[in-house]
Amino acid sequence: MNAEDPLLKILACPLDKGPLVLLEPDEVLLDEAAEADGAGEADGAEPAPAPEQSLYNPRLHRRYPIVDGIPQLLPSSGEQVTEDEHERLLKRTST
Repeated sequence: MNAEDPLLKILACPLDKGPLVLLEPDEVLLDEAAEADGAGEADGAEPAPAPEQSLYNPRLHRRYPIVDGIPQLLPSSGEQVTEDEHERLLKRTST
């Protein structure tokens, strides 16, 4: 999925029915890496697999994964993001 994909114009958050923002994998990786730094992982731990793209609802602070190119837009598939992560995501999406 890319930013110009017409599907993005019709996809909506399952909770508030509003538009979603496409997040590229490197944007998600940076946020998760920042969280992992504070978590204190044990030495020798396997690195987490690179996440795929995701869709983000900035109004509700919820991120929905895109798995194998398919948006997972069930309410239970979304994950709540922290306020700090929300701020970082907003800075990246407001270009």
